[in-house]
Amino acid sequence: MRALAGTAIVASVALPLARRRFRLPRAASVAATVAGPVGLAVLRPRTKLRDATLFAMQMWAFTVLHELPYDDPERLRARLHVRYPIRADRLLGLGQLPSIRLQRALSRRRGVGLLNRALAMVHWAWFFEPHLALVWILVWRNHRFAHAARQLAAAYDIGCAVYFLVPTAPPWWAAENGYIEDDVRRVMVEVGEEVWGDAWPRLYDALGGNPWAAMPSLHFATSLLAAKLLAESSPAAGAVGYGYAGALGFALVYLGEHYAIDLIAGAALVAAVRLGEPLVEPAALRLSDAIQRLERVANG
Repeated sequence: MRALAGTAIVASVALPLARRRFRLPRAASVAATVAGPVGLAVLRPRTKLRDATLFAMQMWAFTVLHELPYDDPERLRARLHVRYPIRADRLLGLGQLPSIRLQRALSRRRGVGLLNRALAMVHWAWFFEPHLALVWILVWRNHRFAHAARQLAAAYDIGCAVYFLVPTAPPWWAAENGYIEDDVRRVMVEVGEEVWGDAWPRLYDALGGNPWAAMPSLHFATSLLAAKLLAESSPAAGAVGYGYAGALGFALVYLGEHYAIDLIAGAALVAAVRLGEPLVEPAALRLSDAIQRLERVANG
């Protein structure tokens, strides 16, 4: 049992990394990434370190599955949706896209200014913020960690499933490819090129992943959910979380990374996760009990 669990952990990292070079079937990458967290849960008894590593493996699985459709861009392009979020945002913006309204109001000159730098930094901080919130809960409110990790993982996984089913282009891509008549600047790239210099292309390639994974906005959804989870543990921590989520939501629209409707969909995803968890909790607890039985066998 221990050998099988260890093999699953190794395969969850090795197979996804090798998928492009050796043209491995997508199903193999999916199966390996899913098996890894289960293998770790079986192999190691529960500790704070094991819990943190388990969520890290969940996020590795999300990263792999999020990028997987873009392994074949031409095939994904045939299913790409571009126009419906433009129509929705024009309704929300009373005839004009909110991104364009904000950019014209707040950034009249080309180039990188203090506001652009600050909002780009807010955007980049998202790669850490939901996970730091979960670490805070793990360390200071450990009894809430399983509940919080389960909800955040569900938000990432459901969002990833929607990306598979309904690939949707962000505003900057729609503007670059002629779907939007007015210019939508991709301010983050302008800032990145100036701040990071020659390192920017490598950073962008490493973090870009799948450019057609825009609806719903998991940036906003996970930061909003992290704020809610922090608020349940500490009002002060929750205030910090909500402040960041609000700043990020503004930044995503201003920077041209997301439509406003993407953020609304992200908030709806959070509501669905929060309302749906009590419905799936019995099944989740049964699965947890089964894994714990395997853990006792493996470590007995």
